[in-house]
Amino acid sequence: MPNGPVIEARDLRRTYKTTTGVIRRKPLEVEAVRGISFAVEQGELFGLLGPNGAGKTTTIKMLITLLLPTSGEARVLGHDVVADAREVRKRIGYVFGGDRGLYERLSALDNLRYFAELYGVSGKAQRTRIDEVLELVGLKGREQERVEGFSRGMRQRLHIARGILHDPEVVFLDEPTIGVDPVGARELRTMISGLIEAGKTVLLTTHYMFEADSLCDRIAVIANGQIVGEGTPEALKAGVAEGHVTEIEVFGVGEPVVERLRGLAGVTSVAVEERDQKQLLVVQTTGERELTAPLLAELDGLEVGRVTSREPTLEDAYVALVGTE
Repeated sequence: MPNGPVIEARDLRRTYKTTTGVIRRKPLEVEAVRGISFAVEQGELFGLLGPNGAGKTTTIKMLITLLLPTSGEARVLGHDVVADAREVRKRIGYVFGGDRGLYERLSALDNLRYFAELYGVSGKAQRTRIDEVLELVGLKGREQERVEGFSRGMRQRLHIARGILHDPEVVFLDEPTIGVDPVGARELRTMISGLIEAGKTVLLTTHYMFEADSLCDRIAVIANGQIVGEGTPEALKAGVAEGHVTEIEVFGVGEPVVERLRGLAGVTSVAVEERDQKQLLVVQTTGERELTAPLLAELDGLEVGRVTSREPTLEDAYVALVGTE
């Protein structure tokens, strides 16, 4: 075990070369990751949050040696992800959200036996380890069933079992609960906490703020390939704790109105969420003065529904950080 961080990224960058245009194709460089730096300590559950296309998955793929960084450097357990890629792969496990990566016509047990052979786990150690991971992910007693009959949540648990078969010290989880029903997602979150209790270091990406709030020791928020905020969930929430959040149901609000709201003194961010036939304006304010009346004045002429005020959450902190980008 290295003396320093278990995972470390320093000015990590990744640029893709592509083309643009229909008739005359022109070369184009896209910066997916634009110089991010962070460190994850032993036994920590570290979260990466960000919108689609922010660079979360690209970052993970560089850390697990599936993509070469354009520049910068990254180390996992003291090993450089480029120069010592083979050593890194031996010591990590990774799980991507989704259904791919399992053999549906085989049983869960046969899937794990196959991947155990690939990981170099064989003989008596293989049987013992498969029993351990089945118990850990809550599939003990279901291992003889074919994967094609598994629910989305059960498949995700089997994905995680596959990713930790070789008992890695570090586990990368890329949106493991995406598309899973609420009961299955809760079970997965309990299981992820169990990985930390088992002594693993975990790097997690997720879109679910409550999930990050309840699981993560620290969080880095990524927007446009850069880290725009980092700290414990409590520290991130404290950044907006002095303010208030006003939620306004409205019908047919346009971008000019939203921009006027953003220009009001005391307003720090405005987000628009689609809800069935209506929209929900989520307005963060500094809390220095009551802004409900000025906000409603800007909505004069529109059909307004429920208006509520509440304290900020991690999601509000996230919106404020990403919104500045």
